[in-house]
Amino acid sequence: MDVRGWVDLRDPIAETVDSHSVYDSGVTQFFTIHPQNPQRRLLRTAAQTLAQGGIVAAPTDSCYALICQLDDKAAVDRIRRLRGIDERHHLSLLCRDLAEIATYAKVDNAAYRLLRLATPGPYTFILEATREVPRRLSHPSRKTIGIRVPDHPVMRDLLEELGQPVMGTTLQLAGDDLPLNDGDAIAQRLRGQIELALDAGNCGVQPTTIIDLTGGEPQVVREGRGDLERLGLG
Repeated sequence: MDVRGWVDLRDPIAETVDSHSVYDSGVTQFFTIHPQNPQRRLLRTAAQTLAQGGIVAAPTDSCYALICQLDDKAAVDRIRRLRGIDERHHLSLLCRDLAEIATYAKVDNAAYRLLRLATPGPYTFILEATREVPRRLSHPSRKTIGIRVPDHPVMRDLLEELGQPVMGTTLQLAGDDLPLNDGDAIAQRLRGQIELALDAGNCGVQPTTIIDLTGGEPQVVREGRGDLERLGLG
C-alpha cells in the first residue's frame, strides 16, 4: 500500500500548506478550479509542478488527462505504468495553437487546412514528428506523434502559463473500461501516485477523434467526441 499522503485543497485550512513542501514530500495536491475562469494562482502551481517533473491530472475538452513535461522520461514512464500501456501506445502532444504544432510535426498544405478547421477542438492528429520531439516519445517504428490543441479553458490557460506543450493521455487507468471523470474518484484512485489534480467538474468520458494524416488521405483511426462532419469527413 502506498503510504504517501493527499492534501485536499478544497479545504480552506489545507490551502495554507506550502506548495513546495507538499511537492517535495510526495503528497498529492487536489485543487477545485473554476472550469471557465481558472484561478491564476492554481495554474501557476500546476505549471510549477510540471516543471519540477510532476504528473498532473487536468480537464480537456474530451476527457480528463494525465499530463507531464515534454522531455521528462521518468514522468512519461510513470504515466505509462498508470495507464498500463507500453511505448507502442501514442501519448499525445498538447499544444497551444497551430504555430506550435508546426514546431513538432511536419504539416503540409492539405494537413494545415484540416488542422485549421479542427483546432482548437477534441481531435488528435497523427503526424510525422520533427526532430524537436524526443525519439522515445514518437512511435518507435513510424516516427509519428499524436498532436492536439485542446479547447478547455483550464488546459488552454495552463499551457499558456507553462509556455510550452505537454505530453498527455486520457485518464483511463489500467483495467478500467472508461476514463475517470469524477473529482472524488480521481482523488481516491490516484492518491500518492501523481503530484496534483485539477478538478473542474464533469468534462465527459468520450475521447478525442483520432485522424491519421501521414498517408495520402486522412484516415479516421477512432471516432470520438470530435465531429467528423465539421472536417468534411463524415
